[in-house]
Amino acid sequence: MTNIPATQSASSQDVVDTFGRPLRSLRLSVTDRCNLRCAYCMPEEEYVWLPREDVLTFEEMAQLAGYFTDLGVDKVRLTGGEPLLRRDLPRLIRLLLQNHNIKEIALTTNGILLSDHAEALYQAGLNRVTVSLDTLRPERFRQLTRRDEFARVLEGIESVGRAGFTGLKLDTVAIRGFNDDELIGLIEFGKHYQAEVRFIEYMDVGGANEWVPEKVLSRELILAAVGNYYGSIQPLPERGSAPAQRFQLPDGATFGIIPSTTTPFCSTCDRSRVTADGMWYRCLYATAGTDLRKPLREGVSAAEMLALIRGGWQSRRDRGAEERKALERAGLREGGLIGIDRLREDPHLEMHARGG
Repeated sequence: MTNIPATQSASSQDVVDTFGRPLRSLRLSVTDRCNLRCAYCMPEEEYVWLPREDVLTFEEMAQLAGYFTDLGVDKVRLTGGEPLLRRDLPRLIRLLLQNHNIKEIALTTNGILLSDHAEALYQAGLNRVTVSLDTLRPERFRQLTRRDEFARVLEGIESVGRAGFTGLKLDTVAIRGFNDDELIGLIEFGKHYQAEVRFIEYMDVGGANEWVPEKVLSRELILAAVGNYYGSIQPLPERGSAPAQRFQLPDGATFGIIPSTTTPFCSTCDRSRVTADGMWYRCLYATAGTDLRKPLREGVSAAEMLALIRGGWQSRRDRGAEERKALERAGLREGGLIGIDRLREDPHLEMHARGG
Protein backbone atom coordinates (compact mmCIF):
# COMPACT_ATOMS: atom_id res chain seq x y z
CA MET A 1 0.00 0.00 0.00
CA THR A 2 1.30 3.45 -0.88
CA ASN A 3 1.78 5.72 2.10
CA ILE A 4 -0.52 8.71 2.39
CA PRO A 5 1.52 11.92 2.27
CA ALA A 6 1.02 13.67 5.59
CA THR A 7 0.47 17.37 5.03
CA GLN A 8 0.57 18.35 8.70
CA SER A 9 3.69 18.75 10.76
CA ALA A 10 4.42 16.30 13.56
CA SER A 11 7.05 16.87 16.21
CA SER A 12 9.40 14.17 17.40
CA GLN A 13 7.26 13.89 20.54
CA ASP A 14 4.07 12.94 18.67
CA VAL A 15 2.66 9.46 18.43
CA VAL A 16 2.12 8.89 14.71
CA ASP A 17 0.42 6.15 12.71
CA THR A 18 1.83 4.19 9.77
CA PHE A 19 1.22 7.18 7.49
CA GLY A 20 2.81 9.73 9.82
CA ARG A 21 -0.49 11.18 11.05
CA PRO A 22 -0.33 12.40 14.68
CA LEU A 23 -2.94 11.71 17.33
CA ARG A 24 -4.44 15.12 18.10
CA SER A 25 -8.25 15.15 18.23
CA LEU A 26 -10.65 13.06 20.32
CA ARG A 27 -14.36 12.78 19.61
CA LEU A 28 -15.95 11.54 22.81
CA SER A 29 -19.48 10.19 22.49
CA VAL A 30 -21.39 10.58 25.76
CA THR A 31 -24.55 8.71 24.67
CA ASP A 32 -25.79 6.71 21.71
CA ARG A 33 -29.37 7.95 22.15
CA CYS A 34 -30.95 10.72 20.12
CA ASN A 35 -34.25 12.61 20.10
CA LEU A 36 -34.39 12.84 16.29
CA ARG A 37 -34.58 10.21 13.56
CA CYS A 38 -32.74 11.88 10.69
CA ALA A 39 -32.95 10.00 7.40
CA TYR A 40 -29.18 10.14 6.79
CA CYS A 41 -28.20 8.96 10.29
CA MET A 42 -31.00 7.17 12.18
CA PRO A 43 -33.73 6.31 9.68
CA GLU A 44 -35.17 3.47 11.77
CA GLU A 45 -37.57 4.24 14.61
CA GLU A 46 -36.15 1.62 16.98
CA TYR A 47 -32.52 0.71 17.61
CA VAL A 48 -30.45 -1.65 19.73
CA TRP A 49 -29.11 0.66 22.44
CA LEU A 50 -25.89 0.25 24.37
CA PRO A 51 -26.53 -1.39 27.77
CA ARG A 52 -26.69 1.34 30.41
CA GLU A 53 -24.32 -0.51 32.72
CA ASP A 54 -21.70 -0.45 29.96
CA VAL A 55 -21.87 3.32 29.43
CA LEU A 56 -18.85 5.07 30.91
CA THR A 57 -19.19 7.39 33.87
CA PHE A 58 -17.97 10.96 33.47
CA GLU A 59 -15.00 10.11 35.67
CA GLU A 60 -14.10 7.20 33.37
CA MET A 61 -14.43 9.43 30.31
CA ALA A 62 -12.15 12.04 31.85
CA GLN A 63 -9.64 9.33 32.78
CA LEU A 64 -9.61 7.96 29.24
CA ALA A 65 -9.25 11.47 27.83
CA GLY A 66 -6.22 11.87 30.06
CA TYR A 67 -4.49 8.91 28.45
CA PHE A 68 -5.16 10.36 25.00
CA THR A 69 -3.83 13.79 25.95
CA ASP A 70 -0.67 12.18 27.32
CA LEU A 71 -0.12 10.91 23.76
CA GLY A 72 -0.77 14.20 21.97
CA VAL A 73 -4.50 14.92 21.90
CA ASP A 74 -5.29 18.56 22.70
CA LYS A 75 -8.86 18.93 21.37
CA VAL A 76 -11.94 17.10 22.65
CA ARG A 77 -15.35 17.22 20.98
CA LEU A 78 -18.38 15.92 22.87
CA THR A 79 -20.81 14.08 20.63
CA GLY A 80 -23.60 11.51 20.69
CA GLY A 81 -26.23 10.52 19.65
CA GLU A 82 -27.45 13.78 21.07
CA PRO A 83 -25.01 14.69 23.87
CA LEU A 84 -27.45 16.97 25.70
CA LEU A 85 -29.57 13.91 26.50
CA ARG A 86 -26.82 12.95 28.96
CA ARG A 87 -27.66 14.46 32.33
CA ASP A 88 -25.37 17.02 33.95
CA LEU A 89 -23.02 17.37 30.98
CA PRO A 90 -21.41 20.51 32.46
CA ARG A 91 -19.88 18.27 35.14
CA LEU A 92 -17.97 16.34 32.47
CA ILE A 93 -16.72 19.60 31.00
CA ARG A 94 -15.42 20.70 34.39
CA LEU A 95 -13.69 17.34 34.85
CA LEU A 96 -12.04 17.60 31.44
CA LEU A 97 -10.86 21.14 32.14
CA GLN A 98 -8.82 19.84 35.05
CA ASN A 99 -6.59 18.38 32.31
CA HIS A 100 -4.39 21.28 31.27
CA ASN A 101 -3.30 19.51 28.08
CA ILE A 102 -6.75 20.09 26.61
CA LYS A 103 -6.77 23.34 24.64
CA GLU A 104 -10.36 23.20 23.43
CA ILE A 105 -13.60 21.45 24.33
CA ALA A 106 -16.35 21.65 21.72
CA LEU A 107 -19.87 20.26 21.49
CA THR A 108 -21.91 19.07 18.52
CA THR A 109 -25.66 19.09 19.12
CA ASN A 110 -28.93 19.03 17.20
CA GLY A 111 -29.95 22.09 19.21
CA ILE A 112 -33.28 20.87 20.59
CA LEU A 113 -32.20 21.04 24.24
CA LEU A 114 -29.58 23.72 23.79
CA SER A 115 -31.58 26.70 25.05
CA ASP A 116 -32.10 24.84 28.35
CA HIS A 117 -28.39 24.22 28.85
CA ALA A 118 -26.38 26.88 26.95
CA GLU A 119 -25.68 29.10 29.94
CA ALA A 120 -24.63 26.20 32.18
CA LEU A 121 -22.36 24.84 29.44
CA TYR A 122 -20.72 28.24 29.00
CA GLN A 123 -20.23 28.68 32.74
CA ALA A 124 -18.69 25.21 32.95
CA GLY A 125 -16.03 26.25 30.41
CA LEU A 126 -17.21 24.81 27.09
CA ASN A 127 -15.32 26.64 24.34
CA ARG A 128 -17.39 26.19 21.23
CA VAL A 129 -20.74 24.91 19.93
CA THR A 130 -21.70 23.37 16.60
CA VAL A 131 -25.38 22.94 15.79
CA SER A 132 -26.65 20.62 13.07
CA LEU A 133 -29.09 22.48 10.82
CA ASP A 134 -30.02 20.92 7.49
CA THR A 135 -32.98 23.06 6.49
CA LEU A 136 -34.75 26.32 7.33
CA ARG A 137 -38.17 24.97 6.38
CA PRO A 138 -40.21 23.45 9.22
CA GLU A 139 -41.98 20.99 6.93
CA ARG A 140 -38.67 19.74 5.53
CA PHE A 141 -37.25 19.48 9.04
CA ARG A 142 -40.21 17.30 10.01
CA GLN A 143 -39.77 15.19 6.87
CA LEU A 144 -36.05 14.68 7.50
CA THR A 145 -36.14 14.10 11.26
CA ARG A 146 -39.66 12.72 11.81
CA ARG A 147 -39.98 15.09 14.72
CA ASP A 148 -41.68 18.50 15.02
CA GLU A 149 -38.85 20.27 16.85
CA PHE A 150 -37.72 22.95 14.38
CA ALA A 151 -38.79 25.84 16.63
CA ARG A 152 -36.74 24.47 19.52
CA VAL A 153 -33.67 24.19 17.31
CA LEU A 154 -34.02 27.88 16.44
CA GLU A 155 -34.36 28.71 20.14
CA GLY A 156 -31.18 26.75 20.77
CA ILE A 157 -29.26 28.64 18.10
CA GLU A 158 -30.46 31.97 19.50
CA SER A 159 -29.35 30.95 23.01
CA VAL A 160 -25.72 30.44 21.98
CA GLY A 161 -24.85 34.12 21.63
CA ARG A 162 -26.88 35.11 24.69
CA ALA A 163 -24.91 32.65 26.81
CA GLY A 164 -21.62 34.25 25.70
CA PHE A 165 -20.31 31.80 23.11
CA THR A 166 -18.57 32.99 19.95
CA GLY A 167 -17.50 31.03 16.89
CA LEU A 168 -20.81 29.22 16.38
CA LYS A 169 -20.80 26.74 13.51
CA LEU A 170 -23.83 25.34 11.71
CA ASP A 171 -23.37 21.93 10.08
CA THR A 172 -25.56 21.19 7.06
CA VAL A 173 -25.61 17.82 5.34
CA ALA A 174 -26.05 18.86 1.71
CA ILE A 175 -28.38 16.44 -0.09
CA ARG A 176 -29.15 16.78 -3.76
CA GLY A 177 -32.86 17.03 -4.38
CA PHE A 178 -33.62 17.85 -0.76
CA ASN A 179 -31.96 21.05 0.48
CA ASP A 180 -29.84 22.09 -2.51
CA ASP A 181 -32.15 25.08 -3.00
CA GLU A 182 -31.39 26.40 0.51
CA LEU A 183 -27.64 27.01 0.31
CA ILE A 184 -27.92 30.79 0.07
CA GLY A 185 -30.65 30.96 2.69
CA LEU A 186 -28.53 28.99 5.14
CA ILE A 187 -25.49 31.21 4.57
CA GLU A 188 -27.62 34.32 5.16
CA PHE A 189 -29.12 32.72 8.26
CA GLY A 190 -25.60 32.07 9.52
CA LYS A 191 -24.63 35.71 8.95
CA HIS A 192 -27.54 36.82 11.15
CA TYR A 193 -26.19 34.75 14.06
CA GLN A 194 -22.50 35.41 13.31
CA ALA A 195 -22.15 31.71 12.56
CA GLU A 196 -20.16 29.92 9.90
CA VAL A 197 -22.15 27.40 7.88
CA ARG A 198 -20.32 24.21 6.89
CA PHE A 199 -21.84 22.16 4.10
CA ILE A 200 -21.08 18.45 4.49
CA GLU A 201 -21.22 16.17 1.49
CA TYR A 202 -23.67 13.33 2.06
CA MET A 203 -21.68 10.27 3.19
CA ASP A 204 -22.43 6.55 2.98
CA VAL A 205 -21.85 5.80 6.64
CA GLY A 206 -23.68 3.05 8.47
CA GLY A 207 -25.99 1.07 6.25
CA ALA A 208 -29.57 2.07 6.93
CA ASN A 209 -29.53 5.47 5.27
CA GLU A 210 -30.09 4.24 1.67
CA TRP A 211 -27.20 6.36 0.41
CA VAL A 212 -26.78 6.63 -3.35
CA PRO A 213 -24.18 8.75 -5.17
CA GLU A 214 -26.90 10.68 -6.99
CA LYS A 215 -27.86 12.32 -3.68
CA VAL A 216 -24.37 13.76 -3.11
CA LEU A 217 -24.26 17.53 -3.55
CA SER A 218 -20.58 17.89 -4.38
CA ARG A 219 -18.15 20.62 -3.42
CA GLU A 220 -18.07 21.78 -7.04
CA LEU A 221 -21.86 22.10 -7.23
CA ILE A 222 -21.99 23.97 -3.92
CA LEU A 223 -19.30 26.42 -5.00
CA ALA A 224 -21.00 26.96 -8.34
CA ALA A 225 -24.35 27.76 -6.71
CA VAL A 226 -22.86 30.05 -4.08
CA GLY A 227 -20.60 31.80 -6.59
CA ASN A 228 -23.46 32.35 -9.01
CA TYR A 229 -25.32 34.25 -6.29
CA TYR A 230 -22.54 36.15 -4.50
CA GLY A 231 -19.91 36.54 -7.17
CA SER A 232 -16.21 36.03 -6.49
CA ILE A 233 -15.41 33.51 -3.74
CA GLN A 234 -11.91 33.33 -2.28
CA PRO A 235 -10.50 30.15 -0.71
CA LEU A 236 -8.96 30.69 2.72
CA PRO A 237 -5.73 29.07 3.94
CA GLU A 238 -6.22 25.61 5.39
CA ARG A 239 -6.00 25.27 9.17
CA GLY A 240 -3.93 22.19 9.96
CA SER A 241 -6.05 19.04 9.89
CA ALA A 242 -9.44 20.77 10.03
CA PRO A 243 -11.76 18.88 7.65
CA ALA A 244 -13.55 21.95 6.29
CA GLN A 245 -12.28 23.85 3.27
CA ARG A 246 -13.16 27.48 4.05
CA PHE A 247 -14.15 30.25 1.66
CA GLN A 248 -14.76 33.99 1.93
CA LEU A 249 -17.57 35.90 0.27
CA PRO A 250 -17.16 39.44 -1.12
CA ASP A 251 -18.70 40.91 2.05
CA GLY A 252 -16.17 39.11 4.27
CA ALA A 253 -18.51 36.40 5.51
CA THR A 254 -17.14 32.86 5.46
CA PHE A 255 -18.52 29.39 4.92
CA GLY A 256 -17.02 25.94 4.74
CA ILE A 257 -17.37 22.72 2.80
CA ILE A 258 -16.44 19.27 4.10
CA PRO A 259 -15.98 17.30 0.87
CA SER A 260 -15.37 13.92 2.48
CA THR A 261 -17.16 12.00 -0.27
CA THR A 262 -15.66 13.55 -3.40
CA THR A 263 -12.34 14.77 -1.95
CA PRO A 264 -11.41 12.66 1.10
CA PHE A 265 -9.04 14.19 3.67
CA CYS A 266 -7.56 10.95 4.99
CA SER A 267 -4.03 12.30 4.57
CA THR A 268 -4.47 14.74 7.46
CA CYS A 269 -7.00 12.90 9.62
CA ASP A 270 -5.87 13.00 13.24
CA ARG A 271 -9.18 11.96 14.81
CA SER A 272 -10.01 9.22 17.27
CA ARG A 273 -13.53 8.28 18.30
CA VAL A 274 -14.52 6.73 21.62
CA THR A 275 -18.08 5.50 22.02
CA ALA A 276 -20.12 6.03 25.16
CA ASP A 277 -19.24 2.51 26.31
CA GLY A 278 -15.53 2.86 25.62
CA MET A 279 -14.98 1.34 22.17
CA TRP A 280 -12.16 3.13 20.34
CA TYR A 281 -12.36 3.63 16.57
CA ARG A 282 -9.51 5.11 14.54
CA CYS A 283 -11.68 5.86 11.48
CA LEU A 284 -15.28 6.86 10.90
CA TYR A 285 -15.58 3.98 8.44
CA ALA A 286 -13.90 1.37 10.66
CA THR A 287 -15.83 -1.84 11.24
CA ALA A 288 -13.71 -2.93 14.23
CA GLY A 289 -12.58 -1.06 17.31
CA THR A 290 -10.64 -1.56 20.54
CA ASP A 291 -12.39 -2.08 23.86
CA LEU A 292 -10.96 0.43 26.34
CA ARG A 293 -13.69 0.02 28.95
CA LYS A 294 -12.72 -3.52 29.94
CA PRO A 295 -9.07 -2.79 30.85
CA LEU A 296 -10.08 0.52 32.41
CA ARG A 297 -12.59 -1.14 34.74
CA GLU A 298 -10.23 -4.01 35.46
CA GLY A 299 -7.83 -1.46 36.88
CA VAL A 300 -4.85 -1.98 34.60
CA SER A 301 -2.01 0.46 35.14
CA ALA A 302 -1.71 3.82 33.41
CA ALA A 303 1.39 2.54 31.64
CA GLU A 304 -0.56 -0.40 30.21
CA MET A 305 -3.41 1.85 29.05
CA LEU A 306 -0.97 4.21 27.40
CA ALA A 307 0.77 1.31 25.69
CA LEU A 308 -2.56 -0.02 24.41
CA ILE A 309 -3.56 3.32 22.90
CA ARG A 310 -0.06 4.11 21.62
CA GLY A 311 0.21 0.72 19.93
CA GLY A 312 -3.27 1.02 18.44
CA TRP A 313 -2.46 4.38 16.89
CA GLN A 314 1.01 3.43 15.69
CA SER A 315 -0.47 0.46 13.81
CA ARG A 316 -3.28 2.56 12.30
CA ARG A 317 -3.59 2.18 8.54
CA ASP A 318 -7.16 3.47 8.15
CA ARG A 319 -8.01 5.55 5.11
CA GLY A 320 -11.68 4.66 4.88
CA ALA A 321 -12.92 7.54 2.75
CA GLU A 322 -10.15 7.11 0.20
CA GLU A 323 -10.85 3.40 -0.01
CA ARG A 324 -14.53 4.13 -0.67
CA LYS A 325 -13.49 6.61 -3.37
CA ALA A 326 -11.28 3.95 -4.98
CA LEU A 327 -14.24 1.56 -5.10
CA GLU A 328 -16.30 4.27 -6.76
CA ARG A 329 -13.67 4.81 -9.44
CA ALA A 330 -13.63 1.06 -10.09
CA GLY A 331 -17.43 1.00 -10.36
CA LEU A 332 -17.75 -1.18 -7.27
CA ARG A 333 -19.31 1.29 -4.84
CA GLU A 334 -22.95 0.46 -4.21
CA GLY A 335 -25.27 1.53 -1.40
CA GLY A 336 -24.28 1.88 2.23
CA LEU A 337 -21.14 0.62 3.88
CA ILE A 338 -22.65 -1.97 6.22
CA GLY A 339 -25.75 -4.12 5.84
CA ILE A 340 -28.76 -3.44 8.08
CA ASP A 341 -28.71 -6.94 9.61
CA ARG A 342 -25.13 -6.50 10.78
CA LEU A 343 -25.94 -3.04 12.14
CA ARG A 344 -28.66 -4.54 14.29
CA GLU A 345 -26.24 -7.14 15.62
CA ASP A 346 -23.59 -4.57 16.57
CA PRO A 347 -24.86 -1.09 17.54
CA HIS A 348 -21.28 0.24 17.55
CA LEU A 349 -21.36 0.24 13.75
CA GLU A 350 -24.09 2.86 13.69
CA MET A 351 -22.86 6.42 13.38
CA HIS A 352 -25.02 7.65 16.25
CA ALA A 353 -23.06 5.33 18.56
CA ARG A 354 -19.60 6.58 17.56
CA GLY A 355 -20.16 10.29 17.24
CA GLY A 356 -20.24 10.77 13.47
